[in-house]
Amino acid sequence: MPDAGVGAVTYMLEILTGLVGSRRRWRTMPWMVLLFGIMIVPLGTVSIFFIIIQPIVIGTWCTLCLIGAAAMVVQIPYSLDELVATCQFLAQRRRKGQALWPVLLHGDTAAGGRAEAPADFEQPARVLNREIWGGGVNVPWTLLASIGIGIWLMCTRLTFGTGGEMANVDHLIGALVIAVSVTALAEIARSVRYLNAAFGVTLTVVPWIVEGGSLVADLAGATAGLLLIALSLPRGKIRHSDGSWDRFIS
Repeated sequence: MPDAGVGAVTYMLEILTGLVGSRRRWRTMPWMVLLFGIMIVPLGTVSIFFIIIQPIVIGTWCTLCLIGAAAMVVQIPYSLDELVATCQFLAQRRRKGQALWPVLLHGDTAAGGRAEAPADFEQPARVLNREIWGGGVNVPWTLLASIGIGIWLMCTRLTFGTGGEMANVDHLIGALVIAVSVTALAEIARSVRYLNAAFGVTLTVVPWIVEGGSLVADLAGATAGLLLIALSLPRGKIRHSDGSWDRFIS
């Protein structure tokens, strides 16, 4: 089967596994949540990797690849909260002495009693939209600004005529900043925003030791680095509680 065919089938399965079930499927259909997460997170990582290597290794862009990668990255924050909830739920049932496989395949109630029916295959569109897009995800302006900086960094070849190794560094850091910022939109993964501070530190140093940029471009890059450091400090609003995972949200 051609790789494009495999990709098309995988994307179709992602859509289907994302729509099946309700917001309670983390305990009524744990296997479905894990399957969805296995497809979303690794494939999102692969998509980001391909976007990073395109101008660096191939020397050109692929518009369809950019669209596909954007679609994949956007799905990551919406899959994290139920993934963590499912893992917490399975670990809890295991600690209570229940067999893991029956719970994984058939689900259970939060109190450990009789499992609810994993129905909800047919839901109104408005319910699906609310449950998919209204989960533990919000958009702090700091992360939105970080995404904007990442996009700008990926385009320094056009805006400043940057070339050589500096252009590759800008592109690499820009793509990583976008990926980290979008992932941090999930309240449960808000702490990963601190990675942007590390990227910011890199941007303040690299322009002065790597060739390929003008003085204006180097100053703009260093300024972008300082902005990333500042934007990574505020946490933003956290509206949901995730049980024992709350201690990792800082």
